[in-house]
Amino acid sequence: MEFKVNGGALMGFSKKLLELIAGTRLSPSYIEKVAEAAIAEDLLGDLDVTTVATIPIDQIAVAEFRSRKSGVLAGIPIVCAVLEICGIENYKIEINDGEIVHSASLIMVTTGKTRDLLLAERSALNFLGHLSGISTLTKSWVDAVAGTSAAIRDTRKTTPGIRELEKYAVRVGGGINHRFALSDAALIKDNHVLAAGGVVEAFTLVKAKFPDLPVEVEVDSLQQLREVVDAGAKLVLLDNMSIEECRAAVEIVAGRAKLEASGGLILNNAHAYASTGVDFLAVGALTHSAPVLDIGLDLRME
Repeated sequence: MEFKVNGGALMGFSKKLLELIAGTRLSPSYIEKVAEAAIAEDLLGDLDVTTVATIPIDQIAVAEFRSRKSGVLAGIPIVCAVLEICGIENYKIEINDGEIVHSASLIMVTTGKTRDLLLAERSALNFLGHLSGISTLTKSWVDAVAGTSAAIRDTRKTTPGIRELEKYAVRVGGGINHRFALSDAALIKDNHVLAAGGVVEAFTLVKAKFPDLPVEVEVDSLQQLREVVDAGAKLVLLDNMSIEECRAAVEIVAGRAKLEASGGLILNNAHAYASTGVDFLAVGALTHSAPVLDIGLDLRME
């Protein structure tokens, strides 16, 4: 094997991987595109020069993925996709997405040509560590608001090109997804309000143009909240409001709309915000600031 991916043509996945992907709400073609892009980025159209120089072409090895810290695992399907794109189909999953891993937990064992395993190593670990970091952080937020009716929700503050994977990791950690793109729901923010001439004006324009789409309106005062709810808004984002203001907002709305708190949220005050009665906490940090979960790959020779 010359360590070159197939130039963008569809590789095709094994039946076991397709079945694994089926439960993720991700498409095989998306998984394949992202995994292949990662390998292509590593190779830049050429060879893994170190591995080709040092490893015999037919040498076989066993690779073990092990966690080095505790957390919530996410990313097994994309890891398997990386492996298969690199020519490795002999793998056994020991721990699945959504399960807790601890230090030295054996996550997956795979056997193949040493060259193929080393080609797959960094991309597989990059995905697995990053996505598991997101699911682990999300679980911390979900745990922080336990006992309230509030849900933890993500944002579009994601890494370009892998938003669907990151939002999947949020779901694995127990959070829920906000909109995926600018087209599947409207979110009226302060700049829209300024350009439209007012918060009610912006809401009215969006509803008139796209009557069937969900519309969320960002407000930065209780007066704006009153105006948009009276105008018919069913979902309102409370921008940088205090705990006391969120509590007042819940009283003002009185069940007529769902409320989402955003801005100024940290783990230490999450439960207090959730206890005000808001429906969601919007946490951009789930995807833009999640620490990587430390996971390693160790080889042993057959």
